[in-house]
Amino acid sequence: MSKITENIIQLDFSEEMKNSYRDYAMSVIIARALPDVRDGLKPVQRRILYAMSELGLDPKKPHRKSARIVGDTMGKYHPHGDSSIYEALVRMTEDYSLSIPLVDGHGNFGSIDGDGAAAMRYTEARLSFGAMTLLDHLDKGLVEFIPNFDDSEKEPTVLPAMIPNLLINGTTGIAVGMATNIPPHNPGEVIDGAIAYMDNPDITIEKLMKYIPAPDFPTGGSITNHNDIRNIYETGEGKIRVRAKVEIENGENGRKNIVITEIPYTIAGNKLKLVESLVALMKDKVFDEIYDVRDESSKEGIRIVVEVKKDRDVDNLLNGLYKKTPLEDTYGVNLLAVKEKQPIVFNLKSILEEFIRFQEELYTKEFKHLLEKAENRLEIVDGLIRATDVIDLIIEILRGSTSIKQAKACLTTGDTTDIKFKSDESIKQAKTLDFTERQAEAILAMPLSKLIGLEILKLHEENDTLLKNIEEYKIILGNTTELYKVIKSRLKEFKKAFNTPRKTILENATNAEYVVEEKIEDIYVLIDRFGYTKSIDASSFSRVSEDNLKEYSHIVFMKNNDKLCLFTAEGNMHQVKASAIPKCKIKDKGVLIHTLCKVDKENILIYTSFEQLFESQLVFSTKLGYIKQVSGVEFETIRSLISATKLDDGDELISINMLSAGDILAGDLKVIILTEKGLSLGFSLEEVTEMKKTGRGVKSIDLDKNDAVAFTTVLKASEETFQFAGKELSVKKVRNRKRGQKGQKAQL
Repeated sequence: MSKITENIIQLDFSEEMKNSYRDYAMSVIIARALPDVRDGLKPVQRRILYAMSELGLDPKKPHRKSARIVGDTMGKYHPHGDSSIYEALVRMTEDYSLSIPLVDGHGNFGSIDGDGAAAMRYTEARLSFGAMTLLDHLDKGLVEFIPNFDDSEKEPTVLPAMIPNLLINGTTGIAVGMATNIPPHNPGEVIDGAIAYMDNPDITIEKLMKYIPAPDFPTGGSITNHNDIRNIYETGEGKIRVRAKVEIENGENGRKNIVITEIPYTIAGNKLKLVESLVALMKDKVFDEIYDVRDESSKEGIRIVVEVKKDRDVDNLLNGLYKKTPLEDTYGVNLLAVKEKQPIVFNLKSILEEFIRFQEELYTKEFKHLLEKAENRLEIVDGLIRATDVIDLIIEILRGSTSIKQAKACLTTGDTTDIKFKSDESIKQAKTLDFTERQAEAILAMPLSKLIGLEILKLHEENDTLLKNIEEYKIILGNTTELYKVIKSRLKEFKKAFNTPRKTILENATNAEYVVEEKIEDIYVLIDRFGYTKSIDASSFSRVSEDNLKEYSHIVFMKNNDKLCLFTAEGNMHQVKASAIPKCKIKDKGVLIHTLCKVDKENILIYTSFEQLFESQLVFSTKLGYIKQVSGVEFETIRSLISATKLDDGDELISINMLSAGDILAGDLKVIILTEKGLSLGFSLEEVTEMKKTGRGVKSIDLDKNDAVAFTTVLKASEETFQFAGKELSVKKVRNRKRGQKGQKAQL
């Protein structure tokens, strides 16, 4: 029992969970999700490329089954799921995801539409020329190799990348508590930026942006917030608005076509999502302007056609599509990468700084390797040249030796023990020999053909070349400026190989609002005596019987983009948009008018459309006997409630007569006024002054005490009767006098 107790370890549960989760999080961050700032690769990508390199799958060799590549990667270096390895392999083949694809795929590796790749047993792959810029010089000891997960193999901690792959191809990855999202850039621009940094390490990000103005997406399109890029490059974080490239073309039957030729990078590999969203908007009639949607894309490029109905605003529809579909999207930038096993958010300059520092390290190791190799070769060449001068003695040593070991000892230390020589002079010369180990081995392995005069001449030429190279290598290693010259020279060669014209356009575009375009239709607004209001289209109205229409006290003809105007006895005008009036069938009840506007308990005198009101002349008559003319233009407003006229205390509007332009032009119009005490007065409309809506009006009739105007109408000279209180009255019985005079007893 005591032994068991001795093996129990007391742990704090919360502390153990914290430590375990931290270890797990760092493992995901460093070993799986985030790229190394030096070569721009995540571990799975690096291991795939290294496994392919070990399989000898360079660009000039035949393709190999993807399953073999995935198997080698998983079995030797990356002990995780085969599907995740294959997905990483597939992505490195996509020219719509990477500026420089790192794998050359053969077979069905999916498409920009969103089609998945075929199973790994059907596809084949090999390294691309772009990948070789990351893998070359692996045999020169430029990078550190570490044991793999089971110590059975060695793998590089980083690839000797000779191009700034992190910026050129970008990357995306989700770790624990953090994520990286680095957009791809134009290879030529990034290389120019790296060279500019080497020319001036104190260069500002603003000046770097003259070389690297913004990301350059393989799918093209445009960046619409170019002014925000500088802040993103300085902070390492921000949002880029990316928009598809569209062209407007003439279609059939007078229609216009919106043709999408480049899509945003955010839907690269999922173009079908864009097409489906456009079709859904058309079917759901979110945009009534769309006549048809077709995907005419081919191997030549993307071509998605949105056919627009005739006489519709194409630019307005495009604004709506930008807002409702992936035609415009946001790309969240986060320049997060791993440096010395720590996740760090970089800016544009610091990423280039890390790349150049890595290049210094790589090129220094490379030239040290070349220097060592050249010096070793010079040692051998020097020995061979010296050997040709005493070749007869060397042959005599070989013939007199009983073993290679004995001959080698003589060549290196002058030991002549037990070697048979032809003369004492030969022994004396042999004792002076002092070749190095390498030289002695080379001499012993030298074929007789090397004794030909031409071969000896080649040795001297090689010796001169080696001396020259060694001097050059020492200069480069001893001077950073010279080292930078070599790096810049190589980078310029890579630029020639991989440079392409910029695909993504840079602009600063504002997002215009989409204005809903309604089809202009004729409608009728019906209001019954209780104030229930509804609208029906003209075709439905034409089928309604006259008997059914009798129950409506007001029927107003108007357009569906017009406004219904209500004038009340309290001197107010209310407006209701036609679109706010419910569209109903003739049997439907509708809604109360006071729910559509703030009319409350006011007494409504007339209903009219604004279009009719705008073209009319209104005659206002009040209870206390004031009258005026007002142009309908006076009532143009965007407000739903305005004061239509000025009223004294205790006064109210009795009637509002609307006269058309034709009525006014015809002339000979007559105003007839009736009072509550039965007095009447008639006079010419010309006597009524035209005023602003804020005017009170002029006296229409001289009223007796306790009398008030009960009715006012305007008639044409040709009219002989008028309606009052449901009765038809004769105009002849109303005597004509001057405006403002006392009325006479109406002969009604």
